[in-house]
Amino acid sequence: MAVHKVLVSACLLGSRVRFDGRAKEVSDGTVDRWYHEGRIVRHCPEIAGGLPVPRPPAEIEPGAGAADVLAGRARILTPDGRDVTEHFVSGARAALATARATGAAVAVLKESSPSCGLRQIYDGTFSGTKVPGSGVTAQLLTEHGIAVFTEDEIARADDRLRAGEQQDA
Repeated sequence: MAVHKVLVSACLLGSRVRFDGRAKEVSDGTVDRWYHEGRIVRHCPEIAGGLPVPRPPAEIEPGAGAADVLAGRARILTPDGRDVTEHFVSGARAALATARATGAAVAVLKESSPSCGLRQIYDGTFSGTKVPGSGVTAQLLTEHGIAVFTEDEIARADDRLRAGEQQDA
């Protein structure tokens, strides 16, 4: 039976790569098992896209979503108006390339990020308000058939991983 890999946001695994220089480590027995099974592929799209740590926060422009960014119709900006879109798009492409190169069929990404958010992102006003939507990495992976889950859906991600392996058997 094929052993599938799981692309995981590096910050969820304890890497201090978030914009504020912190991690958002999850403590989960399933993630520990994945690690011991050699399934984990650690990746930070923002670092892969060339952004430093720490860095200013960034949000997708108000009223736009990841599909708009990927299509070149919207930008990702810092609070002072600096356009960091290309870093985020490049990082999303790097995540997709990494998933393909390692055979990752499932990804667990950090919710609310302009890269990794799956169900919600910040609204672009830097007010702390969240709106429904996805980040550019989550969007791109989903468009290319990678099953994406948030850090609160690890059990569902594991179910999907196991189901995929059963299909391959």
